[in-house]
Amino acid sequence: MLTGILFNICLVTSNLLEIKVIQLFGFTATAGLLIFPLSYILNDCIAEVWGFKKARLIIWCGFASNFLLIAFSQLAVRIPAPSFWEGEEAFNFVFGLAPRIAVASLIAFLTGSFINAYVMSRMKILSRGKRFSLRAIVSTLAGESADSLIFFPIAFGGLVPFPELLIMIGTQAFLKSLYEVFALPLTIRVVKYIKKVDGQDVYDVNTSYNILHIKDI
Repeated sequence: MLTGILFNICLVTSNLLEIKVIQLFGFTATAGLLIFPLSYILNDCIAEVWGFKKARLIIWCGFASNFLLIAFSQLAVRIPAPSFWEGEEAFNFVFGLAPRIAVASLIAFLTGSFINAYVMSRMKILSRGKRFSLRAIVSTLAGESADSLIFFPIAFGGLVPFPELLIMIGTQAFLKSLYEVFALPLTIRVVKYIKKVDGQDVYDVNTSYNILHIKDI
């Protein structure tokens, strides 16, 4: 489905953009901030309309996409280039992800995405499908916070001064969640449209939240 495809595109793109550290409104962040929050918005839409089972499937597909990107990138880096090609250093810088960054990205993505989907699902049941805006913000804040708390210490611990690392963690979580707030009017319209066209509005009653529940995938 289209939302699943877009989810995977956002993840793969943000994985590459995470390599660059940027200055945004005086704060230090990674360029993945430009697109990664879209994956959480799409995650909210999927969990809201089709439920945790579908979100679990899409998240694992996203994990597989990220893993394949990293694996084939590492393979391409290790294959020697001809002497006339001058882009070797730049290519290796972009695609030659350090193992710690690759591991940080994969673990942080899985943890943050599943927390986001779980919170969204549970809050939908408790609120009986009401207060979508609140559920979207809370689930994104929980997921983004977990993502940042895992990614930055693993990826940049020992390379970036500890105070700066804390600022990066807080900045990423805050700005990504703020992204969700600004996008809410569009997100609400998209969710309503999908529910109307697809005719689904799943409540995860009696659903297993075990992320390894393969039979549900």
